[in-house]
Parts: sequence; structure tokens; C-alpha cells
Amino acid sequence: MINKEEKLQVLNKISSDTLMEHLGIIYTELGEDYLVAEMPVTSKHYQPMRILHGGATLALAESVGSALSVIHIDMDKFDVKGMEINANHIRSVKKGTIRAKAKFIHKGRTSHIVEINICNEQDKLISICRLTNVVLKKQL
Repeated sequence: MINKEEKLQVLNKISSDTLMEHLGIIYTELGEDYLVAEMPVTSKHYQPMRILHGGATLALAESVGSALSVIHIDMDKFDVKGMEINANHIRSVKKGTIRAKAKFIHKGRTSHIVEINICNEQDKLISICRLTNVVLKKQL
């Protein structure tokens, strides 16, 4: 059976050559019902007003929320697809690292609802997101 550290290594390895790698997203912590990822905030993540782009924030949220669902299914039999995501941006960020913690609100057979809280380095909430994932049986 694969342990938590090995799962984190796998998640980070499969993120190679993807948007997650481009944005610097790293999976850092895994619990029974949650997953944590971090992302640096640099000029690559800015919108024209020189603050963190909401789209980059949502990319972090969807990455960690989808990965949480993926590690809780049988990947040989099922796929996970994001169905809907929303966010409320509470404060802006100009630099540093942000941390996203995804946890299940609902974990059903065919759907997962995940809440993602994103905080700055001072542990202040910058965005709260909700992601709905559909769990689909793989087509043979």
C-alpha cells in the first residue's frame, strides 16, 4: 500500500510539464480527508495591476481540489473531471507563497464537492473556493 509521502511524490511527479509546473504548484501535505499545495506569487502570476491574478488562484484551487478526488478513487476504474468551480477573492497578494488546503464537503460515489481555502504567508484567507468533481466510470 502506498503511503502519504509516496502519494505526494506521485502527485508532484505527474504534474511535470503541466500548468502546475509552470505556475510552481507543489503538493506538500496529505491528511485523511485533505490535501495541501503551495504556489509562489511572482510577476509570472500577476494581472496588470501587479497583484496575484484570480485565474492563477483558481488554477491552484482546481489543481489541489481535483487531486484530492483523484487520490480517493480507484484510478484503474474511474476518472475525475472538474464540473464547476467558484471563488470569492477576499484580499490581494503581491509576493510570497500562498497555501491551498482542499477538504471534502461531500464524497459520494459519483460526485465530490471540495472546499479550498487559500491563505497567504500570514495565514490570512485570500480566497475561498468550491469545486465540484464528477467521478466517471472509465470506458473500456
